[in-house]
Amino acid sequence: MNLMAIPALAGATMGTIAIGFLSKWIDRKVTARIQWRVGPPWYQPLADVIKLMGKETLLPESARGTGFLMMPLVGFAAAAVAATILWWATFNPGSGFVGDTIVVLYLLTIPALMTILGGSASGNPLAAVGAAREMKLALAYELPLLISVLAAVMARSGDFRLGGLIETSPQGVFSSLACVLGFLVAILCIQAKLGLVPFDIAEADCEIATGPFIEYSGVALAMILLTRTILFALLPIFLITIFWGGLNFYSITGVLATIGKYVLIIVLMVLIRNTNPRVRIDQAMKFFWFGMTPIALIALMLALI
Repeated sequence: MNLMAIPALAGATMGTIAIGFLSKWIDRKVTARIQWRVGPPWYQPLADVIKLMGKETLLPESARGTGFLMMPLVGFAAAAVAATILWWATFNPGSGFVGDTIVVLYLLTIPALMTILGGSASGNPLAAVGAAREMKLALAYELPLLISVLAAVMARSGDFRLGGLIETSPQGVFSSLACVLGFLVAILCIQAKLGLVPFDIAEADCEIATGPFIEYSGVALAMILLTRTILFALLPIFLITIFWGGLNFYSITGVLATIGKYVLIIVLMVLIRNTNPRVRIDQAMKFFWFGMTPIALIALMLALI
């Protein structure tokens, strides 16, 4: 079993990165078209990473080396393991373990924590501001995301196995009002988890020059880009698994439905990004605490009823 884990981890990671590169290119291309620009070629996300891999990694004099350099690696590892668990449950629904949904949620939190620690360890005041914003934002969106996932689990099967959720309700998000409300809340939460507009407060290029990532370069910055590429692909797949019956690659109809679900979520994310201005950190916290959290609680109550 341990011998099988290594190729599974490598395959899931590489496959998710490939999907993430394609999705990020679509995001950038559509955004460019909306802004009357041509946009990048299809290979641009991969070219960015390859270029950074060949550059020197500079360590600021004021940085705490261990925490500064460990952040990209730990964040990437957490995202890769989460991708492996999710893909394994997709192709082998009966072979998951109890609570793997909670484990994936926990692993998806680690990249944000590493962003906070890495920015704090860099010694740059702008990075410290970005890390503080990332911490507040994480405290704001993690609670409604957790409640919305719990609502979906309780509404469908009460089974915290990813495979159990896939096998229980093929119709997914339309199976109950609780799932619909939870799905809408989760979409906005992953927008913040990915640091996309209007919740790109921690980076805010025109204010704090990419915030916690300002001092990163070379391979370390490439690892950060790869982590965000994995999350860009993994979070929509996670939502499809939790709320929408999972991925289906066993028939032509299932493949088309899977692609349609994934594209729909990507389109929603791109639309949100291109139709809203960046909000302040206090506005984001109020939005999630006093807007999304009550809606998620209503979804949970409907699921329990």
